[in-house]
Amino acid sequence: MAAPTFFSAIVRTRKCPHFQGLQAVLRPHIPAAPTTCVVVRTKKRMFIPKQAQRSKEFQEDPAAEMKRQGIIPDDKLDRQVNISCTPEVMDPYIPPEGDGRQSVLSKEGAVQRLSSAKALATSQLSIRKIKEFDKEFSTKTFAGTAQEIYREANDCLANFNTRNRHRLHQLVTEKCYPDMVRGFKFRTIRWTFQESVEPPKVVHVRHNDLITKGNVYGQVTVRMHTRQTLAIYDRFGRLEYGDENLVKDVLEYVVFERHLPNPYSSWRMHTKIVPSWAPPKEPVRRTMFIPKSQKNPWDRAWDSEDPEPTPSEEAVRKFEELNEELNRKTGYNYTPTEQKERKEITTT
Repeated sequence: MAAPTFFSAIVRTRKCPHFQGLQAVLRPHIPAAPTTCVVVRTKKRMFIPKQAQRSKEFQEDPAAEMKRQGIIPDDKLDRQVNISCTPEVMDPYIPPEGDGRQSVLSKEGAVQRLSSAKALATSQLSIRKIKEFDKEFSTKTFAGTAQEIYREANDCLANFNTRNRHRLHQLVTEKCYPDMVRGFKFRTIRWTFQESVEPPKVVHVRHNDLITKGNVYGQVTVRMHTRQTLAIYDRFGRLEYGDENLVKDVLEYVVFERHLPNPYSSWRMHTKIVPSWAPPKEPVRRTMFIPKSQKNPWDRAWDSEDPEPTPSEEAVRKFEELNEELNRKTGYNYTPTEQKERKEITTT
């Protein structure tokens, strides 16, 4: 049997809706029926988007990828390093317990003198190193200079403005400045220096190289025993800490630092050493609310216990003289009407 021709196959499938589109292709004069496209899922292939490739390149070399895209690299990607001061205290001084209260003749005072004598040898080596860069350095004269720097820095902080802000940068290091001004943006400081209980004294001297050999930093710890007053007010004028009229004895160990190879550098206040045996500070009085035991000063006008304010005799006499002078100049006889008697209103 002969195989069916292609024409006979088309005739047989003419009435089939699935093959009506095929007739339109083979016979253009026959109008084609509307067809529909069905999405058929094919084999799943692995595809890496371009964004993922770019992110991988960015992780390997972010600067090169940003330059390729026309973006200027930001310098803030690297952590800034400041070499004008050290980030910490090298070999910090340990104040002896009971300093400022124990007598030299007592047992505790003798132990303090012995421990300070042992650390004197190390301090002498550092003093010689500092004198190689600063020939005029002396522990006897430096203690008074350090106290003047301390006083001026605290005065600039108490009277904080644009001029004193730049001066404070010259008196303290980049480590000490944020510690001093933090939290005082909306506060008022009242600080005064009364007197020195004991003369300032250099108790500790150290030096160290940073990053490279020859980049030497010197640190001097000065003991200051002074009398001061301190008061801190919030932005509403309410007292938060201290008292302006209360004078206190303050014992402090202040560290001063200098970048020795720089000929234009100067000694600046670096930080303070707080001993472990120091008494805790007075807590800050929060001013969010008024205590219940304290009377509200704004309610005095409505307080029945307070007497009604009455003008003095001199104020009444001055008022009458001004009234007569006004009548004489204007020709208008003005006399204030007498106040009517107040009637007490009782409610039941």
